[in-house]
Amino acid sequence: MSVPGASRARLSLAYIACFALWGSTWSVVKLGLEDLPPLLFAGSRMMLAGLVLLPFSGLLRVRLGARTWGLLAGVGVLQIALPYALLFIAQQWIPSSWSALLFSTYAVWLLLLGRLLLPDQPLTPAKLVSAGLGLAGILALQHEHLRGLSLSGHVVLGCLLTLVATLSISLANILVRRSLGHVATGLSVCVQTLSSSVLLLAGAFAFESHLPAHWTPRALLVIAYLAVGATALTYQLLFWLLPRVPLAVVGAMPLLDTLVAVLLGVVMLGERVDSSLLLGGLLILSSAALANFAPASSSEEEPPEEPSSQPEVPAPQRAA
Repeated sequence: MSVPGASRARLSLAYIACFALWGSTWSVVKLGLEDLPPLLFAGSRMMLAGLVLLPFSGLLRVRLGARTWGLLAGVGVLQIALPYALLFIAQQWIPSSWSALLFSTYAVWLLLLGRLLLPDQPLTPAKLVSAGLGLAGILALQHEHLRGLSLSGHVVLGCLLTLVATLSISLANILVRRSLGHVATGLSVCVQTLSSSVLLLAGAFAFESHLPAHWTPRALLVIAYLAVGATALTYQLLFWLLPRVPLAVVGAMPLLDTLVAVLLGVVMLGERVDSSLLLGGLLILSSAALANFAPASSSEEEPPEEPSSQPEVPAPQRAA
């Protein structure tokens, strides 16, 4: 139920904007990679996004201990620097629709890693079924390519890098819940984004200096769109929505933006729709839906916490 003063139209527009903008990132990243190498592209996007978020973060006014600053920067490596590097590299080789679907297994990995690292997160039958559906979807999605490629093929490697990135973000969110729950979400996102952008740009300088970088109008527009529209704006809208809509409604957002991503991949990039995409996508989305909406066990029934950033569900984590 919404709070007074938030009209249904405003809530609907903010909600649609979030999943539409996040769903579009996968196709837009694919376009940007035609002009810029992946680490430079990701680092530039994160640097601009962090600077845009800075005035809203309270970073210049907050007083935190050295340990907390270090934890924020360290979690940023797991949540932004490493996964964005892997995702942008992987998207050179696999369709944007595949990237979005594979990333939507985030909710499943969050359940499995949570079982290992958080004692109050037991594995229930619903969670095990969710994990099984996710694995079946991954295998179905890669079926045709696994038959025709060796394990060193770029398509398979791109899928593996995407899954590792998703695991990294899942682990980061668990660490935030365990150790950084006292840090405001906006501050956490801003610090992680800025610190990770430095690492990504350093990686670009070290490993991509020999690669061509074309700062075309399209490249600049893509970076601005991803940083301002798909990061700064969407997170401000998400923070506004969280106290005004049920968590189940927020939990549905990753499923909707994945559907947007698949549709735009077909329409904008001409990506092929085949039986592997349809079957794998159905299994993966079913897995994510079950992971998001499975009823909590008695040990998990506690007041919901505000999400740290992404996700990235419970509150959506986006990594493209």
